Amino acid sequence: MRDETALEAWEAYRRLRLHVDAEIARDVERASGLSMADYDVLAALAELSGGEHCIRVRGLAGHLRWAHSRLSRQLGRMEQRGLVGREKCELDGRGEDVVLTGEGRRAHDRAAPVHLGAVRRHLTGALSPGQLAAFIAVARRVAP
Repeated sequence: MRDETALEAWEAYRRLRLHVDAEIARDVERASGLSMADYDVLAALAELSGGEHCIRVRGLAGHLRWAHSRLSRQLGRMEQRGLVGREKCELDGRGEDVVLTGEGRRAHDRAAPVHLGAVRRHLTGALSPGQLAAFIAVARRVAP
């Protein structure tokens, strides 16, 4: 592959990522008051725990691909707003579990349809079925 083509691909990816992320974040925040970081944490907790169980901070950080320190700061902000709780792990008493609160569940449930609509509006709806299939194939190749 030529260097110019690789650079063009990189620049196209960056523009796409920045544009789509910013548009989705704007829509979610306007409609729900949640930042994308808030939404990412709530969605991960709802997905991983079904909202009924708790999950270790380390496991959540790994799932989100966030540094532990970043997640800890984010959880602190969300805990102050009543969206999540942190408890000592019942299994070994050393680590912390993250618990989705009732308010966190309601916030996620309100924001999820907005997020889905924004994804459709700003990404998937802009692509033909063939382009969408190619996009999925590329994404799975790069990040299996």
